[in-house]
Amino acid sequence: MADSATLDTPDTVPVRTPEQRREARKVAVSSLIGTSIEWYDYYLYGTAAALIFPAIFFSEDDPGVGVIKAFVTYAVGFAARPLGGFIFGHYGDRVGRKAMLMISLVLMGAATFLIGLLPGYAEIGIWAPILLCVLRLLQGFAVGGEWGSAVVMSVEHAPKNKRGLFGSFPQIGVPVGLLLSSAVFGIVNGVTTDEQFLAWGWRIPFLLSAVLVIVGIVIRLVITESPLFQELQKNDELAEQPTREVIVKHWRTLLLTIGMKLFQNAIFYLYSVFLLSYIANTMQLDNQIGLNAIIISSLIGFVSVPGWSYLTDKIGRKPVYLAGTVLGVIFYPISFVMVGTGNVVFITIAMIIGLNLLHDMIYGPQAVYFSELFGTRVRLSGASIAYQIGAMLSGGLAPLIAAALLVAQNGETWGIVIYAVGLGVISIVCTILSPETFRGTLRDRV
Repeated sequence: MADSATLDTPDTVPVRTPEQRREARKVAVSSLIGTSIEWYDYYLYGTAAALIFPAIFFSEDDPGVGVIKAFVTYAVGFAARPLGGFIFGHYGDRVGRKAMLMISLVLMGAATFLIGLLPGYAEIGIWAPILLCVLRLLQGFAVGGEWGSAVVMSVEHAPKNKRGLFGSFPQIGVPVGLLLSSAVFGIVNGVTTDEQFLAWGWRIPFLLSAVLVIVGIVIRLVITESPLFQELQKNDELAEQPTREVIVKHWRTLLLTIGMKLFQNAIFYLYSVFLLSYIANTMQLDNQIGLNAIIISSLIGFVSVPGWSYLTDKIGRKPVYLAGTVLGVIFYPISFVMVGTGNVVFITIAMIIGLNLLHDMIYGPQAVYFSELFGTRVRLSGASIAYQIGAMLSGGLAPLIAAALLVAQNGETWGIVIYAVGLGVISIVCTILSPETFRGTLRDRV
């Protein structure tokens, strides 16, 4: 790159001018709002799979089998996420980050809205779960492109000493989306009778997605392309086949990043999806107990996600990420003991510790850490592929595996604990083997 033109980007000079500061904030806020909408759509499905879909789309089955089948359709979405990561990553590194953000948002909104219109098993029989799976696949494909595009845009616009903080804005979209989906579901559940909620009330949160997507599109139209991507374009240094380059030249980093993802994603869905079903169906407690715990945890996530990320700007990505993984592994068996008491306060505290204090130590810095591990030529491809393959292997299967283990062990939870701890050990080893990245510029890794 010695003979190439170098632009003044946030990664090489501090963000000082009013224009630069405004643009950095605009991109961060846009990423936050866009990812919040996409995760609202995505997590809405998880909540419905735990509480509603067994009765709507698998009404002919035993309740326990219905829950497992609902979680199978939930896992289907994760199967499409790596494909989204490959395709959106490739074109994001070839065409630009911004276009991928727009396409992923539209696809996600369309799929979610159509789920809200889908007839149940009683109306169209086997076609109901089949169409549900198709729409879930589309959701997975869309979110496979959303995460990488949003985090890379935020990180590449950020000043060097605040990449962790700026990179956390798309991550905050997770608690925002989880809060919105749980809150809307809870509100509709609270203002309708059980019969009304099963008949038509559950559809309202899905149909609301259309309004949110329009808002997201308007906001994303005003942001500018990544300055580092523009520099590659200007110097004619774009990767010809970025996904192939990631697999052939950066395979070790790819494998380590996938391993780092496993525990974080599994533990998140075990708390936010499986635990909802466990509380309502196994412990026979009110649905609202789990929903309220998630709402409280999501509110705290507005602070914990950026807080842990900002800490990595001061002491490094690796120590925070590693500490969250180790402590998360230790606490998971304890969380089942707390939930098993049936006490609302203990259930809520277990959720807060598991998700905010420990999970967010991993998830908050994940955006900037994964982005920094790959060079600008393949950053979107590398980060997206690693993130989405890790999500498919862990988060997509976690609620299904946990539900199956619960049935196989007649309500005992020790098998679920062993499963989660095993993933945690893999993530710990991969984090130890990964390099520290926070001191260099994004151009340092090519």
